[in-house]
Amino acid sequence: MHIQCTAKELFILKKIAKAAEELSMPCYLIGGFVRDKLLGRATKDADVVCLGDGIKLAHAVATLFNPEPTVAYFKNFGTAQIKIPELEIEFVGARKESYAQHSRKPAVEIGTLEDDLNRRDFTINALAISLNKNDFGELLDEFNGVQHLKERIIKTPLEPEQTFSDDPLRMMRAIRFATQLSFNIHDETFAAMKENAERIKIVSQERITDELNKIMLAEKPSVGWYLLRDSDLLKIIFPLLLELQGAEYIDGIGHKDNFSHTLQVLDNISKHTNDLWLRWAALLHDIAKPATKRFSKEEGWTFHGHEVVGARMVPKIFAKLKLPQNEKMKLVQKLVALHLRPISLTKENIQTAQ
Repeated sequence: MHIQCTAKELFILKKIAKAAEELSMPCYLIGGFVRDKLLGRATKDADVVCLGDGIKLAHAVATLFNPEPTVAYFKNFGTAQIKIPELEIEFVGARKESYAQHSRKPAVEIGTLEDDLNRRDFTINALAISLNKNDFGELLDEFNGVQHLKERIIKTPLEPEQTFSDDPLRMMRAIRFATQLSFNIHDETFAAMKENAERIKIVSQERITDELNKIMLAEKPSVGWYLLRDSDLLKIIFPLLLELQGAEYIDGIGHKDNFSHTLQVLDNISKHTNDLWLRWAALLHDIAKPATKRFSKEEGWTFHGHEVVGARMVPKIFAKLKLPQNEKMKLVQKLVALHLRPISLTKENIQTAQ
């Protein structure tokens, strides 16, 4: 099976193949580029795994272009990157990884292509394309990734318990891919996520929030937030949001489930804007309702002042999530504070200035 590349992409891939052949260094396209090509999605970056020195290969590839692109390399990690118009390419030598219980940073050693595929997070990201002369363009699918693309399934190549215990960020990535691609997470994979949810605590907040922002920018972000709830990750990474869930009844009087309401508002605004901060404002607009919830026989359930209290909560929430403390935060804070104003304008007898 072969994938369809543009003429420009094919030109670049043949340059990589030429440099690899001259170095007698087998190499393969791997991961997201292959996945997105098979899905017909646009992609601007590519990962190349070689059986050898990735930095050396990157330098050799760079010399074949005019003008010659700069090679950015990271010796400690054995990776290198070049940027060519239309494509950003990262090179790395095939490697094998092992993890300590307290860290998601692996011990790395030189490995085979099989080792490198084994360490991938999901089967749909463990697809490879040969850039070697004898089988150039041939697709390698060790874990049935093509079938999982057709079935729209997120599944780990190895035992999911081990995959998520080794690197708990992969749980966030599973939810992000499911949200972005409208895929389902395989039952065994999802069960392992619930089992390993507490492991997310060893991941830095910056990495978690990066995945949250990608979920927020999906076409229907509520999918990701429901998966975060159902996987038990949400109660660890953002318990305040989970407090919105549920409807309490007293004397037969109840109120709406503010969690599902919030996610509906988020989806509604996402149909009209890709602005990340407007989406965060939608997610946080009712965040203070649990703190301001009261019941009286005269009024029933009330949430008086929740917009004011919510606005005061925004800076602390942004700080905890490592979101910016600049004008972006202030915009979200203001929108939370003013989110009831449009409701007021729908009421009768509004006096307008003449």
